[in-house]
Amino acid sequence: MNKFKTLTILFFTSALIFSQSNKSKTTETIKPFVLGVIEEIQSKELGEKRILNIYLPEGYKPEDATKYPVIYLLDGSADEDFIHISGLVQFNSFEWINQVPKSIVVGIATVDRRRDFTFPTTIEKDQKRFATAGHSDKFIAFIEKELQPFIEKKYKTTNSKTIIGQSLGGLLETEILFKKPTLFNKYIIVSPSIWWNNGSILNQESIMLQEFFSQQTDIYIAVGKEGLTPTEPARVMEVDANLLAEKIKATKSKNIKVYFDYLPKENHGTILHPAVSNSFKFFYPIQEIK
Repeated sequence: MNKFKTLTILFFTSALIFSQSNKSKTTETIKPFVLGVIEEIQSKELGEKRILNIYLPEGYKPEDATKYPVIYLLDGSADEDFIHISGLVQFNSFEWINQVPKSIVVGIATVDRRRDFTFPTTIEKDQKRFATAGHSDKFIAFIEKELQPFIEKKYKTTNSKTIIGQSLGGLLETEILFKKPTLFNKYIIVSPSIWWNNGSILNQESIMLQEFFSQQTDIYIAVGKEGLTPTEPARVMEVDANLLAEKIKATKSKNIKVYFDYLPKENHGTILHPAVSNSFKFFYPIQEIK
């Protein structure tokens, strides 16, 4: 009996040691999954530090001569839209898909989107509801004077610059398009909050609408079945997005292309992913072989 007990103890002791050894080896092989890099930029325009999440395409090497288009993403925090939009860019740039060129994605992490994405409003209720709102001018200055120069100096970039934004982000894009249209040459505007300040952005004049505007600019506008806005007076998201598209289509410039995409099966929460995927087909049409 004593021999049996001794053997049993030895067996379990060996098994425990083996298990711990195996566990140790397994732990040692665990490595972090890296999607991109995180940069921090001190902004004088905003008076704060801003976090940038950056996806670099496969094969990117700082020492190589190859340069890449840049896609700037509003609401670009890791827990917002950065991961799934970077995934869309990666997927569509696979050589067996070949829908978009390999691109750098710059996700601008959010601090206060109501502050950064809106211009001042005359609507008193919105002034009270959104106390920090109305400082998009500073955020646009940050993009123009600090962010773009930082990215262009540090990374291998072409002149192709795309911006993606939804909701208030789409409102900011619209403001940039009308006031500083040359900051980007591709705009992906999804479910824009045109309702802000009772749609006053639709009255904005712009050089982009003039015949002499010479930069080739592609604009994709998408909206889902989203209905009335929770504002006074109430507006209809689909109608506002369509009015924006029609305003741009009326441009006298031959260098502006705009595509309006109504996605009735999507709502405000689900539209971004399919809209961005559709926008790539608009920007980079694949020629069918006849």
